[in-house]
Amino acid sequence: MMTTNGLSADAPYRPEKRAKALKRIWKNWQLYAFIFPAFASIVLFSYVPIYGVQIAFKKFVPTKGIWGSEWVGFDHFVRFFDSYYFGDLIFNTMGISLYSILVGFPIPVLLALGLNELRNGFFKKSVQTITYAPHFISIVVMSGIIIAFLSPETGIVNRFLGLFGIEPIAFLSEARWFKSVYVLSDVWQSMGWGTVIYMAALAGIDPQQHEAAIMDGASRIRRIWHINLPGIAPTMIILLILSTGGILNVGFEKILLLQNQLNMDSSDVISTYVYRSGLKQAQYSFSSAVGLFNSVINFIILVAVNWIARRKSETSLW
Repeated sequence: MMTTNGLSADAPYRPEKRAKALKRIWKNWQLYAFIFPAFASIVLFSYVPIYGVQIAFKKFVPTKGIWGSEWVGFDHFVRFFDSYYFGDLIFNTMGISLYSILVGFPIPVLLALGLNELRNGFFKKSVQTITYAPHFISIVVMSGIIIAFLSPETGIVNRFLGLFGIEPIAFLSEARWFKSVYVLSDVWQSMGWGTVIYMAALAGIDPQQHEAAIMDGASRIRRIWHINLPGIAPTMIILLILSTGGILNVGFEKILLLQNQLNMDSSDVISTYVYRSGLKQAQYSFSSAVGLFNSVINFIILVAVNWIARRKSETSLW
C-alpha cells in the first residue's frame, strides 16, 4: 500500500519492528552466543572458500595471486572433458557409488528390521555393539586391516579360502576385485551406524498399530511390510537423497590408501585424480576445475532426486 507521497504505509512500523527484533536478540543473547561459533565456522570454512572457485577459470600463478592471474574461461573444463582419463574416471566413480548404494543401502534396513523382531535383549545388544564397533575405526586403521586380511600370503581371507582348495587371490593387485573390496569393507564399517538410525525410527512407531494388526490375525511378515517399512520410509528417503547427492564424492582417503599401480584401472576416481593433478603436479587451476565439475554434478543430482522424492512422497530435504 502506497501513500500520496510515494512512501509505503508500512514504513513507520519498520523501525519499531527492528527495535523489537534487537530487543529480542539482546534478551536471549546467551543463545545467540552459543550458536555463534558454529555459525562462524560454517561461514569461514564453507562460504569464504567459495571466493577461490574463480581459480578454475584462470591460469593461476601463485606469485600473481588470484586477481593477477590470466582469465582463461572454460579451457580447463574442456581439457578435462577431452582428456584420456575422463571416461574411466566417470565410470569408476559412478560404478563405485552405485555399487555402494545398491549393496550398502538395504543392508542396514534389513539388519534393523531383524533386530527389532528379536526378544532376547542380551543377543540383540551384542549384535548391535559388534556391528556398530567398526564405525569408530579410523580410515587409516581400517585400510591397514583390509590390507592385512587380504594379503595373498598371510591374510586370513586367503587362509580361509585355502581350506576349500582355492588358490590365494591378490585382491588388491587385481583391478577386477577393487570395487568389491572397497564397497563390502565400507558396508562392514558403516552398516552399524545406519542400523542405529533405523532402530531409532522403528522405536517411534506406535505399538498400538502392531496390537491391532495382531488382533486382525496379521503375521509377523505382514506387520513388517505394512507397519514397520512405511514407518521408517521417511528416514529411508532422506538417507537415500543424501547418498545420491554425493554420488561422485567417493571416499578419497580410503581409495588412496588401497590404491596401487596394479589396480589403478578400477580405483582411479575423480577425487584421487584431483589430488594427483593438484597437489602432486601443482596444476591448481585444472584440479579446481575438475573439483568444481564434481560439485556441480553432485548438486544437480541432489536437487533432481529431492524433486522426485517430493513429487512421489511427502518427504524431502526441502
